[in-house]
Amino acid sequence: MSQSTHAGRVIVDSLALHGVRRVFAVPGESYLAVLDGLHGAQIETVVCRHEGGAAYMAEAHGKLTGQPGVAMVTRGPGAANAFVAIHAAWQDATPLVLFVGLVPVADRNRESFQEFDPGAWFGTQTKRVFVLDDAARASEVVAEAFFAARSGRPGPVVVGLPEDVLTHHVDGDLHPVIPVGDGAVSVDEVDLITSALREAKRPLMFVGGPRWTAESAALITQFAEDNGIPVLQDWRASDRIPFRSGVNVGWLGYGRTEAAIEMFTEADVLVAIGAVPSDVPTDGFRARQDPHAVNFLVNVDPALNGRSGAVTAHVLSAPLPFAKAMSGVQLGRQADWRDWLRGGRRAQENVTDVDSALNALPATRAHTAHMTVVVAEVLERLPDDAIFTFGAGNHCHWAQTYLPTNVFPSQLSMRNGSMGYSVPAAVAASLEHPDRLVVSVAGDGEFLMNGQEIATAAQHGAAMLVIVMDNGQFGTIRDHQESQYPGRVSGTQLSNPDFAGYARAFGGHGETVTADDQAADAVERAFKAVADNHQTAVIHVITDPAISTP
Repeated sequence: MSQSTHAGRVIVDSLALHGVRRVFAVPGESYLAVLDGLHGAQIETVVCRHEGGAAYMAEAHGKLTGQPGVAMVTRGPGAANAFVAIHAAWQDATPLVLFVGLVPVADRNRESFQEFDPGAWFGTQTKRVFVLDDAARASEVVAEAFFAARSGRPGPVVVGLPEDVLTHHVDGDLHPVIPVGDGAVSVDEVDLITSALREAKRPLMFVGGPRWTAESAALITQFAEDNGIPVLQDWRASDRIPFRSGVNVGWLGYGRTEAAIEMFTEADVLVAIGAVPSDVPTDGFRARQDPHAVNFLVNVDPALNGRSGAVTAHVLSAPLPFAKAMSGVQLGRQADWRDWLRGGRRAQENVTDVDSALNALPATRAHTAHMTVVVAEVLERLPDDAIFTFGAGNHCHWAQTYLPTNVFPSQLSMRNGSMGYSVPAAVAASLEHPDRLVVSVAGDGEFLMNGQEIATAAQHGAAMLVIVMDNGQFGTIRDHQESQYPGRVSGTQLSNPDFAGYARAFGGHGETVTADDQAADAVERAFKAVADNHQTAVIHVITDPAISTP
């Protein structure tokens, strides 16, 4: 920074120093100086249609890249709308920095227009909350925010920007990037885990969580395959071990197989890398709670947030140092574990076999199609490096079960069960990887929570394939309702628009599928629209409300 400039520009220059290439924003008068700083900058300002969509895009960027996604919103209502992604990033351990405009300092605590207390609002769901009260510290606060978001167990950070402070002029150099440690693995820890695995009869690896890289995923996969150790993946984190790998025995959490939870329970040695035995993978803190269980938790979070059950040893390491430390280790027990691995792998292959599912489809009512048929047509055309996005709801079962995550990263979803994520995540993924096909699977309820961000995609050159499962209801809640109050449907029914027409209104391509024999042509045309015309394509699939899962 060679000359005096206002704090808003300093913030933008500091973001550039941290490698930020785009920010996701809904503009507001409370941070005009930052918007001014973005004018002519090398950072792309992705103008979004709702703060929830903007913050979800930043969260998806954080998951996809491992670097903090950046969202910018205005005070009061804007901050409130962005809160959904803050909660998601907190529970999913995703690095995210949310900049929020605030009232001028002199107007604080006077019930000023759109005034709120960022510490009180966000304090329980973020790693840190900063308020820039001194313009001279603008660059330092950005550096501290990025460090907090990335270090240890990643998570969201909020930076409050008082409107007047942003206009103050600042001299001096930018604060340098603060490096983040990855932890380490000692020789003793390698020996301890290696010895336990060599003595095991039913070893199991459990992987997921943050701080993964393509290198760590490849190394862990190689170690598991070389030694014949089955691997379970955490819920909505199925891209650490390739879908097609012979050691992939499925995932834990909602939609898991019975074989998966049985293996998790019966394993005599568990090595958890990045993931922890938290609420969802343990079926509500019920599975693997034996205080004498042998559990090695490899995790860079000193607090082991979310952990339950026994801890034999805590290795304070991100996945990559551990993967490097174990690389090349040969346990020599593949033959002894072959049946243990084979049973889990067979169960996983059975549940993900779309051809078998096609041969056992239940009857469907007139003028509806099977979601499985549409997904099967998509599978026929997928490139190996496709990226998949989905939020929450019964439609996610199709995405989780059948869409092949063979490279890392390739799955963006919500471990906190947050709806409205599918489309914004797809926009962020397409902008980050314009050379990769992005496929988003949404329910009719979820799609309309942030479907308007297709306009953002069109404006900024993103293109993705969106499959909307329309069963006219909030299906997950309807299932719970039928279980607990059978025959008393209340508050779960939906009346939907023409989603294909909705796509065309934004300049995209739309298809409607109301019968199985329409699926192949509709999917073919949608793929061509994305690949050849660089349009977002929406396939509106009318499904039978009675068929809520594969």
